Amino acid sequence: MKITLEYRNDTHQSILNTFVLPTDQEKYTTLPKDMDDPLPDGVHPIVIVASKPVGMFLLHDNERVISYTTESNALLFSAFAINHEDQGKGYAKAALQALPQFVKQHFPHIREIVLSVNLKNEAAFSLYTNVGWSDTGRRIGGPIGEQRILSLTI
Repeated sequence: MKITLEYRNDTHQSILNTFVLPTDQEKYTTLPKDMDDPLPDGVHPIVIVASKPVGMFLLHDNERVISYTTESNALLFSAFAINHEDQGKGYAKAALQALPQFVKQHFPHIREIVLSVNLKNEAAFSLYTNVGWSDTGRRIGGPIGEQRILSLTI
């Protein structure tokens, strides 16, 4: 499985704008076409590219991070989505496995990545824990229910 993680650029946008998800997944994330443009300072859009963009997520190195961890050198991972037609091909797992090296290269001071996942989103929780993320035991409220806070040490 060959994927790369790339900062979003204009060449990605036309494909990102076509991304769709089933309703049961869409409630847990934000599609690229629905994101603010421009994004706030400290929010970095990262595209998962196979032969074309197949997914996207955001990395935050702004004030949002402090509500998830006490680690001062942390990033928040959010809005993870693999386009529906590209699901089931291993892209999500490959992207999560490539993430630590990407962070080491582009954010060398970072020691931890954190994310929140809805308690009802068992598929996502299983994926994250299978690639090395740990449940911190912390819970926060979210727009559609309680969220687990997961952490990945870099």
